[in-house]
Amino acid sequence: MPHARIPDRAWRAIAGTGPPTAPIGLRAQASRMDELTVHAALGLALRIGASMLAVGASAADATATVLRVAAAYGLGHCAIDITFTSITISFDREDAVPLTAMRVVNTSRLDYTRLQGVTDVARAVGAGDVDVEEAHRRLDRVVSAPATYRRSVSALGWAGVAGCFGLVLGGGWREALLAALTTALVEQVMRVLNRRSLPLFFQQVAGAALATGVAVLLLVSDVEVQTSLVVAAGIVVLLAGLSLVGAAEDAISGFPVTAAARAFEVVTLTTGIVVGIAGVLDLARRAQLPLTVVDPSASPVPVPVALAASAGIAGFWALASLARPRAVALAALAGALAWTTSWAAGQVGAGPALASGVAAVVLGFCGEVLTERLRVPPLLVAVCGIVPLLPGLAVYHGLFTIVVDARIDEGLGALVGAAAVGLALAAGVTLGEYLGRPFGGERDRYDERVRRRAMTTD
Repeated sequence: MPHARIPDRAWRAIAGTGPPTAPIGLRAQASRMDELTVHAALGLALRIGASMLAVGASAADATATVLRVAAAYGLGHCAIDITFTSITISFDREDAVPLTAMRVVNTSRLDYTRLQGVTDVARAVGAGDVDVEEAHRRLDRVVSAPATYRRSVSALGWAGVAGCFGLVLGGGWREALLAALTTALVEQVMRVLNRRSLPLFFQQVAGAALATGVAVLLLVSDVEVQTSLVVAAGIVVLLAGLSLVGAAEDAISGFPVTAAARAFEVVTLTTGIVVGIAGVLDLARRAQLPLTVVDPSASPVPVPVALAASAGIAGFWALASLARPRAVALAALAGALAWTTSWAAGQVGAGPALASGVAAVVLGFCGEVLTERLRVPPLLVAVCGIVPLLPGLAVYHGLFTIVVDARIDEGLGALVGAAAVGLALAAGVTLGEYLGRPFGGERDRYDERVRRRAMTTD
């Protein structure tokens, strides 16, 4: 022993007495469950975790939920591994070979109603209210239920997002109407392309090119409208569907593999938007069309209009993401709160990135504190609330400056500024959730176990 020459009394004065810094290599305990129950419980935990990931939940929330569900049926020594496309669970038992199961995550779109349903099933299991077979049946009803709204209602939501965003940027009723109609067209085209199994990258290219092409056609037709606002509104709808918040939360929470995959997806799909816009702008430049980009600071939007439009953006986004009416109303309040906080921070001299980050922190905090009591996913408040702050016009301005005006430095600066706003929104939401956790609903040891993944020591 390295301390053999140290007197016992001196060694006791300096020796540690707490638990190990990391509980590695612990011996498994004996299992008191029959094989069929173990398989059924593991299958239920996997299904719940995969369902949560498919509709947009973070890896940390999915992991804590899977651990909680497994422990409710006596599987207290499980290890969970989550990647972007799969979830694996291993149950270690002393009296038998460890049991490992894996389930592929079929990525879907945001569906707040289905996410809340899956969460409710997991909560009932954790409370001991249902046996494993009944839990399976409840989960079957949730995941196989029809869509909350008809497709026409969902399309109305996307159009409403773009129309309200046109108002936030300083446009009038013409810009709002044209932005809504253009986005509805883009959404329908992307739906058709999705049915034909076209990769999402090319769907983003087609959507961005279509939005920019409509603006060019309006310019050629001599329609008195600020065409850049139409493009910017369409870009926001494409940007808002990306999992930037999820990527940042996974990275901060200690899930680097999932975070890297989500971040790479964000970069790839954003590149698709860039390619679509840049291609159409280059064609317009070669045709010598007099393109311009509106400066929002030249015609500031009245505060009541911007506040109402921001609430509309968040509410319509929640509607398009299949949220229930009560959740839609909460999302609208979140959008209004985000815009108000960002506006107030800007009034005291904060830049766009800092103001957006402060607003995101407030959103994350409020979501963590309130949504547990209201039975609404915290993700709804975070994602819907930040949509009014997404830098759609900044992205378009940067690309326009590079492609049309050939001012590369200025264009790159605008794109970097847009990226800074996006990162500030993502990191701010995550920080707000951490700050609000002590004031929110009760957190159990499974939440704490997952959160400690991001720490280097216990």
